[in-house]
Amino acid sequence: MAHKVASEQIDDFLRLFGNNTAAAIEAIEHHKQAVGTPKSKGATTTSLGKMMISIESLTKTYRLNRQRVDVLKDISLNVQEGEFIAITGASGSGKSTLLQLMGGLDTPSSGRILINGVDINHLSDAKRSVFRNQTIGFVFQFFYLQPFLQLADNVAVPGMFAHSPRQPRQRRVSELLQKVGLGSQEKYLPGQLSGGQIQRAAIARALLNSPKVLLADEPTGNLDSTNSKAIIDLFKRIRDEFSTTVVVVTHNPGIAAQADREIRLHDGVIA
Repeated sequence: MAHKVASEQIDDFLRLFGNNTAAAIEAIEHHKQAVGTPKSKGATTTSLGKMMISIESLTKTYRLNRQRVDVLKDISLNVQEGEFIAITGASGSGKSTLLQLMGGLDTPSSGRILINGVDINHLSDAKRSVFRNQTIGFVFQFFYLQPFLQLADNVAVPGMFAHSPRQPRQRRVSELLQKVGLGSQEKYLPGQLSGGQIQRAAIARALLNSPKVLLADEPTGNLDSTNSKAIIDLFKRIRDEFSTTVVVVTHNPGIAAQADREIRLHDGVIA
């Protein structure tokens, strides 16, 4: 059975990238950097009831030209299931670093992060990759859609890494594109869409594997006010319809005001 799934995944990538090996490798490497490539069975989770994210005494320190730079200092934070929070602060306050640590894209210097009861920093690289792909969706300021893939195929890519069967995956793609208002654009290329439409497609892609947590780093940074409002309204619908926990990093106070709660960072600490 595993062999059949693997073969189907290979066929999918050959179809998507038209036997363009270099393009396929570039796309796969980018996806590995963002969410990791599954190599083993997923981690066992321990339920914490309504607690989805628990951060305890988190610090992150870098070395720069032999100097110690403390980016985050003793951060403790709890986020409930289905909560929509905004992380704000000046440039350099540690917002994006905190989001990357929540998503398991980086490791803390000390402290711990539990996502749905799992201490992600105690997972091996392989298990952390699987956990990210199954539990966390990522939305970035820059959309990272493949320009030569139709919209439906762009949205489907995370499901291929999760080895999901083709037909259920295709149905899920169609359902999500309908939910984000792009049901009639399945065959469009990204270049045929507006910035707001592309970002909605990126959100659909992030939701493909039904993540419990959606992390978004400045998701409206390149959009006008009308499209920004539409994206935030979409996050609210995702929270309400799927009980997804949504964490958004933003510099926009108007967007932060629409979240259930705002977490302000100042010089690496919660203000």
